[in-house]
Amino acid sequence: MIGRTLVMAKHHTPNSLRVAARRAMLEGHNTRMWLSVPVSARCEFANVYHCAVRKTASQWINAIFSDPIVYRHSDLLPYVPRYYSWRHPQAFPPGRVVLSLFVSRKGFNAIPKPRRHRTFFVMRDPRDIVVSDYFSTRDSHTPMGDIPEQRRILRGLPVKDGLLHMIGHLAKKGTFRSLRSWATAPADEAVRLVKYEDLTGERQAEELESVLRHCGITIPAADLETLLARYSFSNMRGRQASGAHYRKGAAGDWRNHFDDDIDSAFTEAAGDLVTRLGYPERG
Repeated sequence: MIGRTLVMAKHHTPNSLRVAARRAMLEGHNTRMWLSVPVSARCEFANVYHCAVRKTASQWINAIFSDPIVYRHSDLLPYVPRYYSWRHPQAFPPGRVVLSLFVSRKGFNAIPKPRRHRTFFVMRDPRDIVVSDYFSTRDSHTPMGDIPEQRRILRGLPVKDGLLHMIGHLAKKGTFRSLRSWATAPADEAVRLVKYEDLTGERQAEELESVLRHCGITIPAADLETLLARYSFSNMRGRQASGAHYRKGAAGDWRNHFDDDIDSAFTEAAGDLVTRLGYPERG
């Protein structure tokens, strides 16, 4: 009952108040870590940037990089741009892990950055992004931005028509273009491309450790195990009140929803993006 009440309050709070509250919570969290968590190692990079498109486990990554364990071994505090009314291409304060930066590669390149920095971009099979975004927008995502209008549209359509609409909506928003921009950019040692499927799959520990090392952060095995247990997807779902947008997120779930018409519409909108990102074609 309490959980349902919290969800209702969250979904009916104006977006500006919600953002202000989250900014205050993040600043309080950072102050507590700065005052109470002893730093055992300092990252060699002035900033770390987590770039992505939506529906690529951003909340999970935010939780990992906001944990005191990561701060202890890096001296980097989390920074979420949308909590601070960030406007592209403003620079970010040093000593921060910039989280959930939803920009294309060209947009990222335009942001002033310190000479020593590291970046990772999380991508996902775009067909699974379509399915995940469809169910999240229709059923559970906090109503912000264009979500209420898109929810109204999707709830008035059969599932198939809703998925077709979502393909067009993501194409219009530039999601497919953003994915392509990162996949086709020239190689850069400061930038690592990461697959959602690797971060959430059987080799999760090895992949997360590799991402952290790329970012100049070395975490002992025992602490890494604690992090992964603390933020397992089952635990994170359990922390959320009923209605939160944590779904199964299984790789290849698109096969349960795509038919020939949806596949054709997706290909028309995204072209060869699937293979560009290194995913197998339909089969």
